[in-house]
Amino acid sequence: MSPSATYNGEFDHASAISREWLVTNGIGGYASSTVIGENTRKYHGLLIASANPPVDRRVLLSSLDEEIRVGDEIYRLATHSYPDTLYPSGFEYLDRFSASPLPTFEYSIRNIKLIKTIFMVYGQNTTVVKYKVFNPDNEDIVFRILPLVTNRDFHHLGKAEDISFSEIHYPTGVKLGTDGVLLQLRSNMQYRRKPYWNYNFEYEIERERGEAYQEDLYNPGYFEKQIHEPASELYVVASDSILKREDIDQEFVNSGYQRELLRQKSLQDHCNLKGDFTQKLVNAADSFIVQRSSTSSRSIIAGYHWFADWGRDAMISLPGLTLVTGRFNDAKEILTTFSENCSGGLIPNRFSDDGISLPDYNTVDSSLWFIHSLGQYYSYTKDVKFVRNMWDTVVSIVDNYIEGTLYGIRMDGDGLIEHEGQLTWMDAKIGDQEITPRAGKACEINALWYNALCIVIQLGEMLGEDTGQYHEIAQLAKSNFADTFWNQEDLCLYDCVSLNEDMSISKDATVRPNQIFAVSLPYTMLDHEKKMMIVEKVKEDLLTTYGLRSLSPKDSRYTGRYRGDRDCRDRAYHNGTVWAWLLGPFVTAFVNVNNKSPLSLEYCRRLLVHFEAHLDEAGIGTISEIFDGDLPHRPRGCISQAWSVAEVLRAYVEDVNV
Repeated sequence: MSPSATYNGEFDHASAISREWLVTNGIGGYASSTVIGENTRKYHGLLIASANPPVDRRVLLSSLDEEIRVGDEIYRLATHSYPDTLYPSGFEYLDRFSASPLPTFEYSIRNIKLIKTIFMVYGQNTTVVKYKVFNPDNEDIVFRILPLVTNRDFHHLGKAEDISFSEIHYPTGVKLGTDGVLLQLRSNMQYRRKPYWNYNFEYEIERERGEAYQEDLYNPGYFEKQIHEPASELYVVASDSILKREDIDQEFVNSGYQRELLRQKSLQDHCNLKGDFTQKLVNAADSFIVQRSSTSSRSIIAGYHWFADWGRDAMISLPGLTLVTGRFNDAKEILTTFSENCSGGLIPNRFSDDGISLPDYNTVDSSLWFIHSLGQYYSYTKDVKFVRNMWDTVVSIVDNYIEGTLYGIRMDGDGLIEHEGQLTWMDAKIGDQEITPRAGKACEINALWYNALCIVIQLGEMLGEDTGQYHEIAQLAKSNFADTFWNQEDLCLYDCVSLNEDMSISKDATVRPNQIFAVSLPYTMLDHEKKMMIVEKVKEDLLTTYGLRSLSPKDSRYTGRYRGDRDCRDRAYHNGTVWAWLLGPFVTAFVNVNNKSPLSLEYCRRLLVHFEAHLDEAGIGTISEIFDGDLPHRPRGCISQAWSVAEVLRAYVEDVNV
């Protein structure tokens, strides 16, 4: 991705560590840290390699600590936190950070300037850090780089007693091995072995999240270069692959840098979207599209740093990430990836983090979103051949939902879908306790069901298939939807309708954003007046400048801050937390019920471009997963979320940029 933020002048430590950069490699690996280079998460590092793309991600290279010696003075440019200590505080020498076109740090020491740029080789677990040292006074200086390495799953932290490295040293590098995992470091500087363990690094964000936050890192030695000339170009290349000495040189570094710049430019040229805001989002969208080794096809990472590829997120994100951006072949591969793993009418809820275990299928909506995305793909491409290839999967989904499949997913006699608990996107759970119980008939599931039936009818007729049965079911569902879900007292939809143990019907009047899909989807079941009232209710109770709250603040269960340990965060996740991705369907619904009037278009355009400032706020150049429900709506969760980027981009291009 190619973010845009630039920070100049003195860096305030507290605010600087809240801004994070991210570069990715198209296979699930990445490099990421803060704008001052201090790692504040266990997920930070210069090489987080995906051993089984796009999952099984391991932190291999945590940081490169630079030092410049001038005479008897040593200037340490790294920044680390230890218990009650910040040392060194190299950000004091940092003049400028820019995230565009790639993360670049500019340091000044006396009259010496150091420029560091970081990029990854696309399709490889290889990070390149290139340096330019400007020494206009021809001082005798020594430039030293100390790598801090580990080998751990990126969800966990490591201690010295848990890791033992095998080492092979070269004049210009080192190869480190642990449990069959390789880390090789190469440079055009002299490598000197000097092993040393550094203890008790602290990661502030993990402390805030109630997670483990201390670890040890190994320094196997250092790279060194004596510099007398006025300008020098240096580099360190880190990879989980064998790097031949003859293949790694300054030309490798410079040409790799240029290739990455050209690749990013081609993303813009391909989609031909104008405007700085959309171009930033196009670059952000690219980071989520990855190659999955188990299927030899594309998939979508749900979010950075810690999510893998989830079916629901992938299908919701697909239109914004691939169709709006013109990446139709990627869309085909992603749909194929999930189609080939469809089982019993269900596409995977998620693939395993280890890339070996079987997928999980505990979702009721992912398959319906799959049909929606296929319909959107056809709308953009008119690709009849591909739709024909997907037809068996489509029929399997609809027929299994009619007859019944896993997790109690089945069509009731009224044509509506019912299901067990924890299968919708509001699926947070603590132990055996569901935080937002929604077993029964959920409003958005049935909105998706009707939408899916109509798309199947449309595509089936185009293919010459018999869709008579689906016509009848769609009409049955439509005739019963309003009677089942309309809440006349609050003039909106019930969130969920369920059957009690005594066979009485319970209707949940909780005001949540799920009802917006009964207005935003291409095919809907309600009359215009009811749609208008739903949009007004959602706007009044749930709309913020960063998306929709997951629960009305008028509700006694409302939690306005997403913070604390994992249990506290899980309780807040769908009980007031703002979700950026929901702004997309809200915008679609709002402009549609207002017949795309100029006032409605301008209102929604302003809602969407409000994110422009956020692109420099947390994950630079991208959009966070969630925000606090209460002002000032601080960004929380993942710093970069696929459906947040996708739905803001899709709504901006499809709904307001007309």
